[in-house]
Amino acid sequence: MGQRSFIIFLFSAVAIVVAGVLLLRPLLGMVTYGLDLQGGVHVVAQAQGREGKAVTDEDMRQLQSVMRQRVDELGVSEPVIQRQGADRLIIELAGVKDPDDAVRLIGKTAMLQFKTYDGKVVVTGSELKDARPNRDPATNEPVVELEFNSEGARKFGEVTKQLVEQYGETDPRRCIAVYLDEELLTNPVVRTAITEGKAVIEGGFATFDEAAELAALLRGGALPVNVEILEKRLVGPTLGEDSLARSRVAVTVAVIAVLIFMILVYRLPGVVADLSLVVYALLLLAALVGIGAVLTLPGIAGVLLSMGMAVDANIIIYERIKDELRAGKTLRAAVEAGFRRAFWTIFDANLTTILAAVVLYYLGTGSIRGFAVTLILGIAASFFTAVVLTRWLLRQLVRVEFLRRPGFYGVAARTPAVGGGKA
Repeated sequence: MGQRSFIIFLFSAVAIVVAGVLLLRPLLGMVTYGLDLQGGVHVVAQAQGREGKAVTDEDMRQLQSVMRQRVDELGVSEPVIQRQGADRLIIELAGVKDPDDAVRLIGKTAMLQFKTYDGKVVVTGSELKDARPNRDPATNEPVVELEFNSEGARKFGEVTKQLVEQYGETDPRRCIAVYLDEELLTNPVVRTAITEGKAVIEGGFATFDEAAELAALLRGGALPVNVEILEKRLVGPTLGEDSLARSRVAVTVAVIAVLIFMILVYRLPGVVADLSLVVYALLLLAALVGIGAVLTLPGIAGVLLSMGMAVDANIIIYERIKDELRAGKTLRAAVEAGFRRAFWTIFDANLTTILAAVVLYYLGTGSIRGFAVTLILGIAASFFTAVVLTRWLLRQLVRVEFLRRPGFYGVAARTPAVGGGKA
């Protein structure tokens, strides 16, 4: 049993070290960094009223919502979109490589209109439910498929039915033109009454990407007010570049110091704690990459805080085990009792911190929410590694006969025997 447990522990330790060496750096490279760490684009947009009507709070809320939809279409995670004064929006996008395209997209008015031959507006973009790029199965040409809401479908159905009944197929008055910002996109003939609320914009697209870009604009919806871009500029990572470099050095030094401290003070359990910290780091980074989290400086603070809690959890467990050994219990009984006594202390500490982080997430904005997310993920990873992984590895060690000397567990040799049997 002891030899088998030693082989299991040795194999697990080697696997964890190899995984750490091979995966830590690639996972770090896959993490998305925020505006303060990698730069991006800063845009100031000003809303303008129409026909003498002033911009209202409701207009600004709708404008902010539409802008967020459009930014999401860019694939930018955790953008900063906030109001400035009564009629301005500040939009900051991290890691945008082509700021001109981003500004062109978020600044587009996108006033979509379907008009009959006499200029009468049939349906507008506000009645559009969805827009997707596709290819015509017959010609393989790129098209944009549209789906209207119930009101738009009703209007479109009524008009197309009237056109089909009143005009012949070759009559130019049987067309419905599609305009985007008063620019004619296409002027297709209505062949049949379209009563199901679905239409297709075809023709005029040189590439599929062009159709996809138009679909993205249309999905973003029509803006409630006109928008003028007052300022657009690139923002470098000057705020975080130096801090990030210093943080890397600080984290590296701190982690090495912690690893050495744990081994010097707790001996074999210290080695186990170090292995658990490696797994903790892998789990946390994988979670950040998996959910597409954006790491900012406050987010790094959340990671460091959770790392400290992971170390604390191991120290609490090991001190309980040492107390049990000094009280004369056998090694196996001391390990079980140590985990049992430490569990609720660790659980309560983690739970209260997670509750505070949840409140921060729901009440905070921007980087504050990023801090809360990294803290919650870090605590979850540290709780698993401290309570589950550390316990499993220690159970393997205590079954090994030649590793049961008190000194291997940071306890003075005069402490009563620490045999592997049950108390």
